[in-house]
Amino acid sequence: MKFPESWLRAWCNPPLDTQALAHALTMGGMEVESLTPAAPPFSGVVVGEIIEALPHPNADKLRVCQVLAGEATAHGPLQIVCGAPNARVGLRVPLALVGATLPPATAEGAAFEIKAAKLRGVESAGMLCSARELGLSSDHAGLLELDSNATVGQDIRQALGLDDQVFELKLTPNLAHALSVFGVARELSALTGAPLKQPTFMAAKVAHQTTLPVQIDAPDLCGRFTGRVIRGVNPAAKTPAWMVDRLARCGQRSVNALVDISNYVMFELGRPSHIFDLDKIHERLVVRWANAGETLTLLNGSTVTLDASVGVIADNQAAESLAGIMGGDATATSDATKNIYVEAAFWHPLAVQGRSRRFGFNTDAGHRFERGVDPSSTVDHVEHLTALIQSICGGEAGPMDDQKPSVPTLAPVTLRAQRAAKVIGMPITLAQCANVMSRLGFPFVQDDVDGGRVTVTPPPWRFDIQIEEDLIEEVIRVLGFDQLPDVPPVGPIAPSSRPEARRGADVIRRRIAQLGYLETINYSFVKPQSELDLAGNAQPIKVLNPIAAPMAVMRSSLMSSLLDVLSYNVARRATRVRVFEVGRVFQRSPSSLDGPLDVAGVSQPMRVAGLAWGPAAPLQWGVSDRAVDYYDVQGDLASLLAPKRLTMVRDTHPALHPGRCARVIVDGQALGWLGELHPRWRQQMELPSAPILFELDLHALRDRDIPHAQAVPKQQVVRRDMALVVQNHVAHDDLMRVVHQAAGGLLKGVTLFDVYKPKAGGADIAADERGWALRLEWQDDQLALTDERIDAAMAAVLQAVQVQLGARLRAGVSSP
Repeated sequence: MKFPESWLRAWCNPPLDTQALAHALTMGGMEVESLTPAAPPFSGVVVGEIIEALPHPNADKLRVCQVLAGEATAHGPLQIVCGAPNARVGLRVPLALVGATLPPATAEGAAFEIKAAKLRGVESAGMLCSARELGLSSDHAGLLELDSNATVGQDIRQALGLDDQVFELKLTPNLAHALSVFGVARELSALTGAPLKQPTFMAAKVAHQTTLPVQIDAPDLCGRFTGRVIRGVNPAAKTPAWMVDRLARCGQRSVNALVDISNYVMFELGRPSHIFDLDKIHERLVVRWANAGETLTLLNGSTVTLDASVGVIADNQAAESLAGIMGGDATATSDATKNIYVEAAFWHPLAVQGRSRRFGFNTDAGHRFERGVDPSSTVDHVEHLTALIQSICGGEAGPMDDQKPSVPTLAPVTLRAQRAAKVIGMPITLAQCANVMSRLGFPFVQDDVDGGRVTVTPPPWRFDIQIEEDLIEEVIRVLGFDQLPDVPPVGPIAPSSRPEARRGADVIRRRIAQLGYLETINYSFVKPQSELDLAGNAQPIKVLNPIAAPMAVMRSSLMSSLLDVLSYNVARRATRVRVFEVGRVFQRSPSSLDGPLDVAGVSQPMRVAGLAWGPAAPLQWGVSDRAVDYYDVQGDLASLLAPKRLTMVRDTHPALHPGRCARVIVDGQALGWLGELHPRWRQQMELPSAPILFELDLHALRDRDIPHAQAVPKQQVVRRDMALVVQNHVAHDDLMRVVHQAAGGLLKGVTLFDVYKPKAGGADIAADERGWALRLEWQDDQLALTDERIDAAMAAVLQAVQVQLGARLRAGVSSP
């Protein structure tokens, strides 16, 4: 919310400078987000009056003006050459004298000084200014026209109050009572003790008995409806400059007198109101819920389709406005308006909340009504509106019509002094609590029960006071947060330590980053189709209020998020992408698949996923250019999991290629998947080549083996090769498992270093077989190995692979 400091001080003027005032508001819970001057710095500009305006002898579009400027014209008026179309006799305008300094035309520009000049042969001793030349607005259509009562010769900054400061508050949703200048002043009075000027409302003289029938069919929508007819207004009347200035400093542009008056009262007192063209209303007004499929054209030009959850004000023919949000175009005032109906109502907050956002816009009225507006002041505010309308636009007021079908009553709330002291963390007395309630204007009674307590009846403008903690917040807010003592924590602080066998998530992030991957952070919301295609999840967890249509469900896999990152980068001509994410996924528990979903029915495991696409190495001369493949990423995972040994088992995953997908197994536990993107999804995403993806369980990944020191072996390693012939269906992992089991403790390592498959079969290898060559490394840490021990171990390995896998020695190949 924005407002000028001068308007606030007109209601409450504590003995504080601007910075101290801003600090007081911030410490009172109303954060001052910015302080900006009402006008940029300039000097030497005064109020001037044009007493003569003649055509320029040498230019059709210029005029030679004689201008009075107070003391500066003691020896006669100044001659100013001006090209503004509205320069005329009697007009009072800003006059920049010779030597004046004006603000720069652009943010990067420099201020410039006014000098005497000769324009087309005519001397000019200054410049008449527009609003844009003074930095007040972007209007450059003509001279800034001042009030006819402005004092000639007075400094323009003083005449227009340009040394004023504009406050911008960042208010939380519970501070609806501070969404007006008077509301902020009321809070400022409570915080500082400065007197608050109370508004006065004089009843308008009733000049006729014309009324407009109003029927309230939805008391759950409208709690109070107040209005009156005013006849014979002049809608073309000019809005006073003081009102235009105050509205401008609140961020509201001037529209016309009637709209400006309604906006002015809203910013001043927090009361949104609406002014109807009486002659456009058919017989009466009806406050009701909308009919399904009913349409309404609003003041902003948009046409909306309504349903039964939206409130409207209608006449006998159709809906005329959205209740508490925006008026309709059909009954809007215009220059032809003669008779008006002024309305001020109380709309129940729950009946307004979220309705404007449903139609894709937000309004100042809806912003206030959905938080709660004082229902007790509708009559006073209509009187205030009437007085302003009559003083500016004229007109004759009719009798007041005030209906109260369901004015809410706020329940009393009790505050215990002992409870307040415990929550706040410093001694609080009952007298202090009572004093705070008095300063805030809260009616209360106090007693000595429970160590002393006050029972407060919230005033009608404080919808946020509902529980004891709300009152406790008011106590410390008014007493001052700076009164809180600096005390050490009561509870002992014991540093936590992580077991050495368990590493933190940040360690894993650094390890993956060291492998050349860049971390990404993505939304947990994804497209429903992505969940079905890439995770096989037909029952995703739906978001009740998604921020966008493509973000309607919670992800159960990180792969779709990484593929979105890849698509984004490929579309921007990236040639090599290696990214990873550590994040949470959301899955239904088996018990919640058929029933209602609650927190207990959702598991939220942490996962780590990665994606590699493009060349295996960055472009360079020393490495040949080849695309990253399955084995490159498998090597990255092996490095990440070291010293643990990972095992890859062929498996299937909805997002991965059915023949190039494996389950990652470590110590008999399945950690996740590794594989190439399915060709179907690659084609759908229009990717030039398939990326390699992995997704692992972070919790299991954090466990690691603690390294143990070992003495340097005293004996040398003995290497023996073994050439085998195996069936094509035998897997590498199965062979390694059998070899390790049969070899015993002497085997230090085994490596498959050659695979042989003749094109058309050979004498010793059938078409359904292949040759594998293994290198086995043997070592005894204590004794030198003899040929007898090595031969026995080799024989045991050979027998095991023959029995368990059907392998045989390859003919003609010796095994030294």
